[in-house]
Amino acid sequence: MKQRRTPPTAADRYGIKTLQSSLKSMEGIYQCDANYVHLSPISFLERAGIAYADKVSIVYGSVRYTWRETLERCRRLASALTQMGISHGDIVAAFAPNIPALYELHFGTPMAGAILCALNAWQDSAMLSMRLSELEAKIIFVDSQHLEVVLEAFDILSTKGTKPPMLVLISENDQEISPTVSNTASGNLEYENLLAKGRPDFQVIRPKDECDPISVSYTSGTTSNPKGVVHCHRSAYLNSLAEILLNGMGLMPVYLWTVPMFHCNGWCFPWVMAALGGTNICLRNVSAKIIFDSIAEHKVTHLGGAPSILTMIANAPASDRKPLSYTVEIMTGGAPPPPQVLFNIEGQGFHVTHSYGMSETLGPGTVCMWKPEWESLPRSEQAKLKSRQGLQQLLMEDVDIKDPITMESLPSDGKTIGEVMLRGNVVMRGYFKNLKATNESFRGGWYRTGDLGVRYPDGYIEVKDRSVDVIVSGGENISTVEVETVLFSHPAIFEAVVVGRPDDQLGEVSCAFVKLKEECNASAEEIINFCGHHMPQYMVPRTVIFEEPPKTSTGKMQKYVLREKAKAMGSLPF
Repeated sequence: MKQRRTPPTAADRYGIKTLQSSLKSMEGIYQCDANYVHLSPISFLERAGIAYADKVSIVYGSVRYTWRETLERCRRLASALTQMGISHGDIVAAFAPNIPALYELHFGTPMAGAILCALNAWQDSAMLSMRLSELEAKIIFVDSQHLEVVLEAFDILSTKGTKPPMLVLISENDQEISPTVSNTASGNLEYENLLAKGRPDFQVIRPKDECDPISVSYTSGTTSNPKGVVHCHRSAYLNSLAEILLNGMGLMPVYLWTVPMFHCNGWCFPWVMAALGGTNICLRNVSAKIIFDSIAEHKVTHLGGAPSILTMIANAPASDRKPLSYTVEIMTGGAPPPPQVLFNIEGQGFHVTHSYGMSETLGPGTVCMWKPEWESLPRSEQAKLKSRQGLQQLLMEDVDIKDPITMESLPSDGKTIGEVMLRGNVVMRGYFKNLKATNESFRGGWYRTGDLGVRYPDGYIEVKDRSVDVIVSGGENISTVEVETVLFSHPAIFEAVVVGRPDDQLGEVSCAFVKLKEECNASAEEIINFCGHHMPQYMVPRTVIFEEPPKTSTGKMQKYVLREKAKAMGSLPF
């Protein structure tokens, strides 16, 4: 039977490649290459290399690059990776602090069609070997000062019969290549030498689909089981735009790298800065003095970090501080900033934006937007309102407080506690090689954060605690965050973390781990009495331990470590 030929469409006649069929409801329209391009933050750098060609892109000590140079270096990097056999879907690992090479890997890796995994540069060799085994990365870029840890991890892999990835050493300008590398890495590879082999006119490999993975980022370690969070080109692109709006950023800002780039891709700021043609001030180490010096020297406009960064600035000795001649924007997240820290830091000339999110949302998922009517309120009330987690950011579709069993939205009364849930285009694709965890986190069609919170009549949410951190004492639920807020108001306390301690009568009671400010003194009895005047008796800590609370590399408190310590103490005597 003769096959009937389909008449050519307008797209066929004009040689247009159609990506999907025309809409049935409207004649004469279709999706094609001319009106649809897969979203990817790669395009930010391609544009920056032209629009901001001679503007400074990166400052790192005496090192300076322009956006033209950064684009060329990233193209060379992508070219070199493809010459080494890296192709679509391969994972490229990095083990480095906030140095220019790690910034360039955020573009060069996806430009080669590969997936970047920037690993926590402060983890030990045992944990690193587990990550590398799971990732099956073909290559790892290693900062020279962290080489020993990586080589130890390679030894662990070898003893288990796993071939280590190829190693590329990132050395400082005045450093020689370590002879150990030649015995470990195939071809004695060094970062700058590798770039020299790449082509500056390399044809960038764009994603086949905008939902292709661009990165794997491991969660920060506030629990004992970090998971690999997979994000795609689309979510990275959209969340970068969201960050620009959240931070009120204009063209050519100056960003100080106090957020680790290995922490959910530095909250998307590697891509944000290319989009705006800004200047990245890269730092190997962070201290209050370095922050103030950098602001004065480079005219920093924006920085960010966990509340520990704010605490560092607020408690900086006078000798380390420098007066600000303009307002510097700081975005914080991870835990509500204590009111006393907010008062102090904003009194110095900083402006703090409080956000809430996690690796699964590429950083900030909600933000506490300031309302003009709050200006007339007492400062203590302003700080309380500002420490709430607020509303979903513009490119997060929705945030809700739900009953985790029925999935019903709970009343917006500021009292009824439920689970914080999110959904939108900037939520992760899933957990790397962990389908069970992915399915559980997306159960019911929302991303389940595991955080407990309330919603107020104005729609703003407030996170009360992690579900695993809530203390149940004699049938009463104690929010550790609320107890910590009171502890921070004590004039002698620098840091405070509250966990549950076993109790034969009540099940659990509050146990506080505190670090005092330098040259300050306070007894456990004094702190307990102080709490008794500022909270219900059932919430008051029964034990106060004086020690510096353990933190993750991103400055978040590791409560699971302290829970184990408190558990080991046993029940309080009657």
